[in-house]
Amino acid sequence: MRKLTVALMSLVLVAAPMTGEAAAARVPAPIPDVVYQRAAFPAGTQEGTFAAGGALRFGKAVGTLAYTDALGTKTWEYARWTGSGRDVGFAATELVASWTADTPAGTWIQVDMRGTAPDTKWYILGRWAYGDADIQRTSVRGQGDADGSVAVDTFVAAKDRPIDSYQLRVTLYRKPGQSRGPVLSALGAMASAVPDRATVPVSPGGGAWGVELDVPRRSQNVHEGHYPEWDGGGEAWCSPTSTTMVLGRWHRWPTKRDTSWVDPTDPDPEVDYAARHTYDYTYQGAGNWPFNTAYAGRFGLSGFVTRLRSLTELESLIKAGIPVVTSQSFQAHELPGAGYGTNGHLMVVIGFTATGDVIANDPASPDNAAVRRVYPRAAFENVWLRSTSSGGIVYIIHPKGHKLPRTTPGLPANW
Repeated sequence: MRKLTVALMSLVLVAAPMTGEAAAARVPAPIPDVVYQRAAFPAGTQEGTFAAGGALRFGKAVGTLAYTDALGTKTWEYARWTGSGRDVGFAATELVASWTADTPAGTWIQVDMRGTAPDTKWYILGRWAYGDADIQRTSVRGQGDADGSVAVDTFVAAKDRPIDSYQLRVTLYRKPGQSRGPVLSALGAMASAVPDRATVPVSPGGGAWGVELDVPRRSQNVHEGHYPEWDGGGEAWCSPTSTTMVLGRWHRWPTKRDTSWVDPTDPDPEVDYAARHTYDYTYQGAGNWPFNTAYAGRFGLSGFVTRLRSLTELESLIKAGIPVVTSQSFQAHELPGAGYGTNGHLMVVIGFTATGDVIANDPASPDNAAVRRVYPRAAFENVWLRSTSSGGIVYIIHPKGHKLPRTTPGLPANW
């Protein structure tokens, strides 16, 4: 579970959700501003780093850092890359960066951003390593100022201080004298401005009605009480459970050797493994969005966080064979068939019925057999996209050779 907050624009739209194919055909959903932009490593400023084979690599150290966390104080040498300024194309109120990186033992990375119109300080969006022996992967609290703040993994612009452009920066760390460093194979940022809207009208079909993908089912609830040092399973593990299901779609789960430390009576050790390797030690939960997509990179997958504008867009990904992890909040009566309410929850959309309703693998289920759910299209779209929920947040995770579909014509690319 992850409690959701969304920074809002001043635009207000109120529209009752509609049901039925006729409503879907004639009522256009309002469109949030959103763009996803990938970093080009050769275009940035290299300080001891170099770009090769499409990745950013550690060349030579340009400095050292004494870093302290619960594992103690250690000295690290570092190299740094700073990206060129990127125009957003609108006044963005939020930004989420995500990445794919290899961090062998003795290495880690830090991802920062700053606004360049208006100019802001650098904000830390995450300190990340795949393992947990060198540092405790973490978000950073207490960064707020007059320009903005960071809510776990999301830069939130201060009121009346939206950003029109930004820069990303990545610092690669390794133990002094170690030859291997982190390798960053992908980096991107989703900038957005979600309109203030209590309800969202249903979107038209996108060609995936009657399509259901083969995605394994995993329940978070069968892990209730497991490993309290990583937030104890149950409702706290919706994000790593959802990420695990998507990894299973691509047959990229951890091996038995990887999960050998998990209690042998555990029904699905790959879920416990994901929770450990996505856990944010400051947030004290496994629901950090980019930590989940970065975890998928360990298994040769590409993953990133973005926002979608509608179920119509989501359908294009389903047609391409890609299940989508969605983030939403709702009261029990707002999503018929759920049987629960939540202030922040993730599940996997795996397809659509012949009449356009949403087929989801919902980990908030008593056991694996009960995970597959069908939710009414209009109700699902409303609780996912409205401004009091996540505003359309998704994880998109796919093999590097599996092509993404075209984005919506005439709108900024959001994947």
